[in-house]
Amino acid sequence: MAASVRTFVRSLSRKNVCFSAVLRRSDCRCFSGAAEDRSTHFGFETVSATEKASKVYKVFENVAQKYDVMNDAMSLGIHRLWKDALLHVMHPQPGARLLDVAGGTGDIAFRFLEYVRSQQERQQRRAVSLQQTPSWRDVSDRYPDVGGAPESSVVVCDINKEMLKVGRQRADSRGVTTGLSWVVGDAEELPFNDDQFDLYTIAFGIRNVTHIDQALKEALRVLKPGGRFLCLEFSKVTNPVLERLYDVYSFQVIPVLGEVIAGDWKSYQYLVESIRKFPDQEEFKGLMEDSGFFCVQYFNLTGGVVALHSGFKL
Repeated sequence: MAASVRTFVRSLSRKNVCFSAVLRRSDCRCFSGAAEDRSTHFGFETVSATEKASKVYKVFENVAQKYDVMNDAMSLGIHRLWKDALLHVMHPQPGARLLDVAGGTGDIAFRFLEYVRSQQERQQRRAVSLQQTPSWRDVSDRYPDVGGAPESSVVVCDINKEMLKVGRQRADSRGVTTGLSWVVGDAEELPFNDDQFDLYTIAFGIRNVTHIDQALKEALRVLKPGGRFLCLEFSKVTNPVLERLYDVYSFQVIPVLGEVIAGDWKSYQYLVESIRKFPDQEEFKGLMEDSGFFCVQYFNLTGGVVALHSGFKL
């Protein structure tokens, strides 16, 4: 089993899998007033921790309506492949319960429900084929009606009400009415009891969290034993040539796209800067291990432009 995992990881990221040796668990879920007064970064700007939270909220309030359009424009549509990769690595089965944090527009949630539905259909087709019925009419008559994996569910939790509003609108337009809930909540203090979810995802959201270590501890808390944490985030480009091209594109093109498409240069300037302030692959791996996750590993996508981080609660 260990050999197969190592082979799989090398094929995706060309990194050796390293396992954490010590589980450290903290149940602290609050900060002192002194901690709140500490300075942090908002892009390349230094601000207080409290000020950052309000500034980040304003950014996503401003970009909510054009968020998905801008994702396509900025990544040339590649963000769809990154999110598909997340689902394939997750490989959820019918009955799984997912918490998608900072997922307001529902991209991961919709993919999750579709993936689970396809897994359920595949299992049911296999069960029918094993019955070896004599005719396709018999197969059709006995084939169960598949609604949408009602036993599976996903809770989308986002601190920004405007992003959740967009997600609900998308769900209505797609006719998604079951297995999906929308909750306003802070990644640093989740409004859920301990040991509630099989899976936790956060895609392109954790770099906007003020206290990343606290968000990781909260993720560990709400996961069931054996549950899996998956984080998709922009990271450190591994190829020097690609890195130079990526920097030029990020700082000279993306803010312009933000101005033309969303009428908002500053918000997209911040998003570009926030990527550069986020820990690289190995640093974030260490943060996950320090928070208590086991079997921590990451897969580089598109030369490290994005990394998919994975860890388990034991």
